[in-house]
Amino acid sequence: MKERMTFRLDGHVALVTGSSRGLGKDVALALGRAGARVAFNYFHATATAADAFAAFEAAGGHGMLVRGDASSEVDVARMVDEVGQQLGPIDILVPNATPDQPQMPIEEYTWQDCQTMIDFFIKSPFLLTKACVGEMKRAGWGRIINITSEVFHRSHGNFVAYVSAKGGQIGFTRSMATELAPFGITVNSVAPGWIPTERHANDSQEAKDGYLATIPAGRWGTPRDVADAVLYFASEEASFVNGQTLCVNGGLTPW
Repeated sequence: MKERMTFRLDGHVALVTGSSRGLGKDVALALGRAGARVAFNYFHATATAADAFAAFEAAGGHGMLVRGDASSEVDVARMVDEVGQQLGPIDILVPNATPDQPQMPIEEYTWQDCQTMIDFFIKSPFLLTKACVGEMKRAGWGRIINITSEVFHRSHGNFVAYVSAKGGQIGFTRSMATELAPFGITVNSVAPGWIPTERHANDSQEAKDGYLATIPAGRWGTPRDVADAVLYFASEEASFVNGQTLCVNGGLTPW
């Protein structure tokens, strides 16, 4: 298959959290194919992360593995320092790490369920941005690409903790875009639809068929579709695109 490649990221350093598998893995691979040095982050899945990074290196990628909890202030500071020492200052940041996403009526949620979503989708991007933005400002260039979700735009019942936190993440993206634009830093978000990955292995066929029937494009999205959207936002070609949310869902978002 002919390789699709337009945007180049030579000389840049990327950190993609939660990149041992799923969407994060494909995002990290895409940034590497474009020439960036990429730090693959993982926390628990040591063997899976090693396999992902081995595939990255086998394809000619340059980077490192960095272990840490992306929602921990201590771990984030350490990871950013380690990447800076080994690869150089991070100027492309993709907060992607995600926890389990339970769906249930509001009566069954606990506040801890909500807090976990806030920790991953608001606290983690906040900590990562704060840790990386100083070097970006000094360089006069930076890209922060949050991975959000179509659920905030389309609404989704029995999913209040996740949807609320994703809405907050989009608000964070917009505020940071305005604040950081004068420094040559763009902050955007990619909002995937339901993209089948490893975490969806146990989803029912009925649910999958029902969702697929609603997609105007008539096909499932792929992790590569999401990765290509991130690659665009990371590129120089997107330097005047800021504070935006790009839904990657085959036309399903209703506006």
